[in-house]
Amino acid sequence: MGLNHGETPVLDALARYHEAGELAFTPPGHKQARGADPRARAVLGDAVYLGDVLADGGLDDRLTQGRVLERAEELMADAVHAEHTFFSTCGSSLSVKAAMLTVTCPGHSLLVGRDAHKSVIAGLILSGVRPVWVEPEWDDERHLAHPPAAAAYDRMFTDHPEADGALVTSPTPYGAAADLRGISEVCHRRGKPLIVDEAWGAHLPFHDDLPSWAMDAGADICVTSIHKMGSGLEQGSVFHLQGDLINPAELASRADLLGTTSPNVLLYAGIDAWRRQMMEHGHELIDAALSLAHRTRTAIEDIDGIHVNDARDFCGPGLADDFDPLPVVMDISGLGITGYRAADWLRERHHVDMHLVDHRRTGAQLTHADDTDTVGVLLAALSDLADHADELRDAPRVDVPSSRDLRMEQARLPRDAYFADHVDVPPGEAAGRVAGEMVTPYPPGIPAVLPGERLTEPVLRYLTTGVAAGMNLPDAADSQLATIRVVREA
Repeated sequence: MGLNHGETPVLDALARYHEAGELAFTPPGHKQARGADPRARAVLGDAVYLGDVLADGGLDDRLTQGRVLERAEELMADAVHAEHTFFSTCGSSLSVKAAMLTVTCPGHSLLVGRDAHKSVIAGLILSGVRPVWVEPEWDDERHLAHPPAAAAYDRMFTDHPEADGALVTSPTPYGAAADLRGISEVCHRRGKPLIVDEAWGAHLPFHDDLPSWAMDAGADICVTSIHKMGSGLEQGSVFHLQGDLINPAELASRADLLGTTSPNVLLYAGIDAWRRQMMEHGHELIDAALSLAHRTRTAIEDIDGIHVNDARDFCGPGLADDFDPLPVVMDISGLGITGYRAADWLRERHHVDMHLVDHRRTGAQLTHADDTDTVGVLLAALSDLADHADELRDAPRVDVPSSRDLRMEQARLPRDAYFADHVDVPPGEAAGRVAGEMVTPYPPGIPAVLPGERLTEPVLRYLTTGVAAGMNLPDAADSQLATIRVVREA
């Protein structure tokens, strides 16, 4: 007998909590909004506080005999064809670390695509795992990285048979998707598990016109952010498991090791509600979003100087395997302006906040929540941007290296370099030194420099010219890059 996807265990338990008139002498201290600052209540609304209850001893009893969270996770696993699902209130940044620490351990090796998010690098630093970098598929014409090919993972496993498993990011924030079936086959032929960082793919299981969902493609562990392309709240994440290569109790233990003991029930509720929404209406909602995305892409393409990247740009031999059209990525190099300038101008003049920005692109992430009204505002803003492009063309030029020059030697393990003794030096004196920090253009959050990499002139020049043009480096010790942190030499 199938599960009842009209049920929402977390939301239902919250409703019962309020109907019963539960009186808590426990955290949270605002006690159902009564103690909250009235000025905060005026902005946030009481619903936020009313939904903020203790998970165990509030939403459920102290022994969790109601199985509230457990039943919500079972329903999510059933919805996306996984065997086990775990909810996280610490975002996919935590979920991917839990997955990594389940597949491998300190001192061991893991194959990792070099286009990984900074949260993956943080996992390497925390764990002491030795990364075996797998090169992305580089588009040197567009200065863009796509997920590594299955053949690249095959070659690296041949060279590093000791590696405990592999990790790939798909889809990328640009919408480019990997050949997950091919990579899964490469891993499983060797009895090695595959982790997919599918943070941008919460919607993929619910429509056949989207790239393949990781569980359907054979991945062992998949990490998904419900708040990115779904209807969850920020930090709401799930990770899924299938197959017999990973013990679910071990994965649960790693998640418990890293996670908070004070999970926010509001985030659980957002995940729970998203699953029900998708099971009941997901296909029609995403169908409408895809149709809207097609019309939006066509309309933007008609604006002089703006080209919307599509499958013809991103897919093919030496590029991505598949493509998600909902991240609407625009190449604005024809306007002669940078993505940094464009995004700042759009926010200032039209109160439109763009997602991706780089030296030649900006992106508008569409979801099932968008409609003709929101897209109409976007189109009017972009048309106005094109009309005023001549006012924005004085931005400094970003010196973007070739893919060959972007790659640097991993001279020390990320963990060893990160925790070493450091010194801050000017970029002009840093070439040849070993980096002691991550330096990450954000968004999308793929580090240009990792701890332990030996710095080179082309990468330093890219970052310094990028900062001058408006690039954001939030994790660097000096975000303006007047200095860069390196390992102190003996």
